[in-house]
Amino acid sequence: MTAAANEAPLWQPGPDRIAAAAVTRFQSWAAERYGAPADGGYPALHRWSVDELETFWQAVADWFDVRFSTPYESVIGDRTMPGAQWFPGATLNYAEHALRTAQDPLRADAAALLHVDETHTQFTLSWSELRRRVGSLAAELRALGVTPGDRVSAYLPNIPQAVVAFLATAAVGGVWTSCAPDFGARSVLDRFQQVEPVVLFAVDGYRYGGKEHDRADTVAELRRELPTLRAVVHIPLLGTDAPEGALEWSALTSADTEPVFEQVPFDHPLWVLYSSGTTGLPKAIVQSQGGILLEHFKQIGLHCDLGPDDRFFWYTSTGWMMWNFLVSGLLTGTTLVLYDGSPGYPDVSAQWRVAEQTGATLFGTSAAYVMACRKAGIHPGRDFDLSRIQCVATTGSPLPPDGFRWLHDEVAENLWIASVSGGTDVCSCFAGAVPTLPVHIGELQAPCLGTDLQSWDPAGQPLIGEVGELVVTAPLPSMPIRFWNDPDGSRYNDSYFDMYPGVWRHGDWITITEHGSVVIHGRSDSTLNRQGVRMGSADIYEAVERLPEIRESLVIGIEEPDGGYWMPLFVHLADGAALDDDLRNSIKQTIRENLSPRHVPDEVIEVPGIPHTLTGKRIEVPVKRLLQGTALAKAVNPGSIDNLELLHFYEDLARKRA
Repeated sequence: MTAAANEAPLWQPGPDRIAAAAVTRFQSWAAERYGAPADGGYPALHRWSVDELETFWQAVADWFDVRFSTPYESVIGDRTMPGAQWFPGATLNYAEHALRTAQDPLRADAAALLHVDETHTQFTLSWSELRRRVGSLAAELRALGVTPGDRVSAYLPNIPQAVVAFLATAAVGGVWTSCAPDFGARSVLDRFQQVEPVVLFAVDGYRYGGKEHDRADTVAELRRELPTLRAVVHIPLLGTDAPEGALEWSALTSADTEPVFEQVPFDHPLWVLYSSGTTGLPKAIVQSQGGILLEHFKQIGLHCDLGPDDRFFWYTSTGWMMWNFLVSGLLTGTTLVLYDGSPGYPDVSAQWRVAEQTGATLFGTSAAYVMACRKAGIHPGRDFDLSRIQCVATTGSPLPPDGFRWLHDEVAENLWIASVSGGTDVCSCFAGAVPTLPVHIGELQAPCLGTDLQSWDPAGQPLIGEVGELVVTAPLPSMPIRFWNDPDGSRYNDSYFDMYPGVWRHGDWITITEHGSVVIHGRSDSTLNRQGVRMGSADIYEAVERLPEIRESLVIGIEEPDGGYWMPLFVHLADGAALDDDLRNSIKQTIRENLSPRHVPDEVIEVPGIPHTLTGKRIEVPVKRLLQGTALAKAVNPGSIDNLELLHFYEDLARKRA
């Protein structure tokens, strides 16, 4: 499961690196001004940050020079979850902080954005030009009648225009919401129709996997089905003319206009993000300008240790919260690397090639990509100049131990590996990167500052060294201020506070180790529980997918009416592999030896593919519901699945077992 407490770390930061880290300097500064512990390193700082929550967040605002245009009355007006009130009385603007670097004469002409496409053509946008375009577009949005609180939607890939449109929306106090253009019309409408946008930014198409994908018909359908739209802005990525009635992007961003930043209350909505929405409509999660500003300053400036000399690359799309997180790199004056294209085109080395080309210092990707690289037998450290990379960070699913070893062996031995875990729900991390702590194989380094992360048993008692529910017992600024169209807050409350009233339950199984690190085991609502022994699905995947014959797997545990427990393992085989008795025995032996004899599957079943959400997560709970006999329409939101046809296999299997 995890490294023993006395096992040597895979990586240990040297004294110079610890001294240079922003979190070290912050701790010394906060010790002088706010009573933080001067000694004891990160563990002492973290303890203080949760024990003295208000003082900690006041120190973060001060350290990062957050500009409150009107002062706050207190740091926390009400600590009750849900509904905690942060910095009541304060007004500010997120975009104003994101563009501050443009006003530094020494940095104005430096790169704010580096954009790379599949041809590896690179486009650079300076800080001053980014600010000018935002100023021009913000003025045009106001001219279109966009006022604070109006929703502005985007159907865009990860391109500079998306960053400009988002910052202009935030500047005028609008509420941003976006989907990637690989989302189909139904998926987009399931999201956008909930929030009733007044403006839509849309591309005519996108390029992915070496092909052009026309989206003109999809955009036309969005326009028809979103009656609240007052304007559509055409971004001609494929070079087409604007459709009738649409505005041209170039015309809206050509003026030399100083941006005007609407000063809004701290809890004013910044954006709406969406859960993966595997059942019912996606949850429309609203986060605030001030809450995201404070949380991302902390996360990017202290945990990721990013500043003006860094280049921040995270492979993401605009349909995933990591895009929003990436854009917040601008807050610390960091250059963003925007890659628009397939993660594996023309080959699996694509992301490493982008990291080399752009000189990325922090490279963020998915655990699945790391494991795909390992399986493909590539050697990024040998084949590319990755000397500028200080940290490789992964999220989306737990990074298996073999992923840690592969990054250490094949990228760089002195590599900070940050497996991080959080959620769209907070647009941040609960646990993960700490530049001053060692890295143990298979473990997240520590809970994040200001995050009172605990592992609880069903009775609400904290656990150390045992698997429990991931809970957060004190509020975070970036927790949702509400869900859209949830007037009484019932859906919000039911999502996180049903099990432990007043305490955030995230729905993951975790272990907090004796030395303070965190191990993520997978979703608690799909955790395998045989004979009282709990096992996260991620542990099964990590073991099984070491086998070269297994491309991907899905394990489900089903409590049966007669008290029995059926645990099938579904496997998507690599090309040329066959699920014969030898492979079945090999799979079972791997699980028996590496994990637990109790978690050897009852059956190993070959499937044509593993279904995922549109953000790439395996959908365990809906498959479990299908196998329990739930109708497909009730088990899953079809618009949230990458390949709906794959679900018919599980539906048919349920019928055969009935």
